[in-house]
Amino acid sequence: MSNSRVEVMKHLESFAAEATPTLLKSEDEYWQPADFLPDFGSEEGFIEVRALQERSAALSDDLLVVLIGDMITEEALPTYSTWIGQVDGFDKSGEPRNAWGDWLRKWTGEENRHGDVLNKYLYLTGRVNMREIEVTIQNLLSDGGDVGTACDPYKAFAYTSFQELATNVSHRNVARLAREAGDEYLAKICNFVAGDETRHARAYKLFFAKCLEADPDAAVIAFYEMMKSKITMPAMYMRERGKKIGDTFKKFTDVAERTKVYTPFDYTTILDNLNDYWAIGTLKGLSPDAAKAQEYLCTLSDRYRKIAERMANRQTEVPNEDHRFAWLEGIQGGEPATP
Repeated sequence: MSNSRVEVMKHLESFAAEATPTLLKSEDEYWQPADFLPDFGSEEGFIEVRALQERSAALSDDLLVVLIGDMITEEALPTYSTWIGQVDGFDKSGEPRNAWGDWLRKWTGEENRHGDVLNKYLYLTGRVNMREIEVTIQNLLSDGGDVGTACDPYKAFAYTSFQELATNVSHRNVARLAREAGDEYLAKICNFVAGDETRHARAYKLFFAKCLEADPDAAVIAFYEMMKSKITMPAMYMRERGKKIGDTFKKFTDVAERTKVYTPFDYTTILDNLNDYWAIGTLKGLSPDAAKAQEYLCTLSDRYRKIAERMANRQTEVPNEDHRFAWLEGIQGGEPATP
């Protein structure tokens, strides 16, 4: 990594130190998974579980699949935290502490709640094969992934800005579908998770904006390079037991698109959001290479929108044995979801 990026990160440390308390919740404001789950220390605990199961019975298999995939993505947090910790400018070991490492540890603490609450909710529904889900989680952690940022802080902030917005969209749409199915309980959980993702997206967008101010040419080119290679979802290696890397992720994204939880149109909308927030089209005085990157970024949304429109008209693939999900196999009363 160039020395200029390391210098920029050091220059922005004081900003990160001041901003972190405003971008994350204080201890008194935390929500915890236990706030949303039955209390087995009370006489009502098992009654609450039965009520949860009755509500969740109305959820479609497709919605369960998307919820499971979102949960598995959240449960791979150790991979994401390790990856960000390797970015230039973050303290590597926790000592000596710096503001970027402090942000990472606190962000990890907030994110950790997401997988916990969704995992426990799904377990309590009695509608999923938790062992197969746990196998998929372990496989994802073991297989890792490469989101294409290496140790570049500019690319890391561009990527996380996009990804936090994407997870916000997915969780909010799951909340909407849960509410339509009559499960306000799940809708509330997903909206709280989505709220965290909104705040985290705001933070990473602000971090990248500061990089743009300090080093506009390199930052624009970094954003261009990330979009040129296309933003890869962090759970791209998701696979069930005995499957090849990425096989399950492809099925999962098919269901997410069909249920309109996350579609190519959402991808385009997020790009528009970032271009507008960072005012990419109005940047002045860029180098020739950065100006070319700027032009590419400003025309990319229209190209993606046309692709999304074509994809929206495609025929749904005929379900077959290869499109079953082990996550729902062996559960009485539910057929495996098929894209």
